[in-house]
Amino acid sequence: MARVPRGPDDETARIFALEAENAQLKEAVAAHAVVDQAIGVVVALGRMTPDEGWIVLREASQHTNVRLRSVADLILVWGRTGDLPEEIRTELEDLLDRHGPRQIPGAPPLE
Repeated sequence: MARVPRGPDDETARIFALEAENAQLKEAVAAHAVVDQAIGVVVALGRMTPDEGWIVLREASQHTNVRLRSVADLILVWGRTGDLPEEIRTELEDLLDRHGPRQIPGAPPLE
């Protein structure tokens, strides 16, 4: 089998492709960390499981037509500053009411 010649242009193109892939992977890792942290905020706030927190975060993104990463960023900023856009806050409250526990764990039963 004959070897395909490779010139400097081929190597340069490969380097650029690998650098672009590396940048995409770094962005994906950063986005994943932000989403995981936001799920943690939702879990603590809504007293729910991480799976339920993921559902709330995902639905908040879908219902507000805001990218998941952006909703996660906004929730993390909200945790630090108390500022959350009205549309996201309203949707988050509705979702926590819908998906959260009916009562606080360990509290006396509701009458």
